[in-house]
Amino acid sequence: MAKRIEALVDSKLLVWARKDAGLTVEQAAKKVRVKPERLESWERGERLPTISQLRKLARACKRPLAVFFLPEAPKDFQPMRDFRRFPGEVPGTESPKLRLEIRRARDRREIALELYMEMEGQLPEFSAGASVSDDPEELAAEIRNLLGVSRKDQVEFRDDYQALHRWRSALERAGVLVFQARGVELSEMRGFSISEVPFPAVVLNINDSVRGRIFTMLHDFVHIMLRDGGLCDLGEADRPPEEQRVEVFCNRVAGAVLVPKHDLLQESTVMRKRKGAGWSDDEIFELARRYRVSGETLLRRLLICGRITRQFYQEKRKESEEEHRPQAQGGFAPPHRAAISTAGALFVRLVLNSYHQENITASDLSDFLDIKLKHVPEIEREVMGRLTEVGAVG
Repeated sequence: MAKRIEALVDSKLLVWARKDAGLTVEQAAKKVRVKPERLESWERGERLPTISQLRKLARACKRPLAVFFLPEAPKDFQPMRDFRRFPGEVPGTESPKLRLEIRRARDRREIALELYMEMEGQLPEFSAGASVSDDPEELAAEIRNLLGVSRKDQVEFRDDYQALHRWRSALERAGVLVFQARGVELSEMRGFSISEVPFPAVVLNINDSVRGRIFTMLHDFVHIMLRDGGLCDLGEADRPPEEQRVEVFCNRVAGAVLVPKHDLLQESTVMRKRKGAGWSDDEIFELARRYRVSGETLLRRLLICGRITRQFYQEKRKESEEEHRPQAQGGFAPPHRAAISTAGALFVRLVLNSYHQENITASDLSDFLDIKLKHVPEIEREVMGRLTEVGAVG
């Protein structure tokens, strides 16, 4: 019979890891395959887990085994500012999956800063800023100029996925890390941002529609420019006045970036219409498709530009709500593409460049990209050949 080897760990670290992962005693015990009473005895310091049990707990809490042997618990999770408007939501009560994605985004940002500093000797600048007192249309024009996406580029996007890729690449060229979260319910989070600079970060929910992710990405980019990151659901109602003002502003600017007022008013369909005139579903659908935005975004822009009434907007908005429901993803993605989609090309490129400069090991590369080493050549072929140099970020 194999000898039972106990793990000599501080019980406070066991409590910290479970709570930081957002797990109840019952949930954690189920994952470790012990009774809740046994786990509670570990946390009280009355008994010790075996190395095997501790390893299972580490996997359940998404922590490396070594963290349980530290002298004290790290203080690395801070609840984000919460712009969501769900009834009963309290900052710090995020689901385990969302807490993991927040921690993962913060960890990746810290890794990006360290890798860039080692390669370049100094950190990139990110000076783009904004204020809620700015004119939304003027700020949107500045953002489009900063991101380098022209009207010609936009209307020539082949499909929604190409539009998402181009907008994401534009943000990454501007020095913003863009990640995608998997496994988080859309009802809990559409996106969040980390506004510290340099290398601020936007995290999108991959369960959202493609056009929804594009809008969220630009909405959260405005949050970054305001230096006011946090969790968002993009809703404007039922929130404190100042937060409502911020969300209205971010939505207004994001909509104006995607559908510039001047361009919209020059559309032949729009030029034929006057306020109060009827709009067919086909006309709305075609304009939304042209700009790769949701029906609601297009309707909001028409309302702001004085081409539809508020009553018409409210009626049609209800009909377009289907677009914001979770959508089934397009089948199985190969591991290398899943890694790029999740971590973002900017982060992937930083890791690959650091590896080739021998600043990190093959094991580090695998850990940072959360992928097996056999998939690295495929990642290199897909990423290294088609993106601008990391050194050009600024």
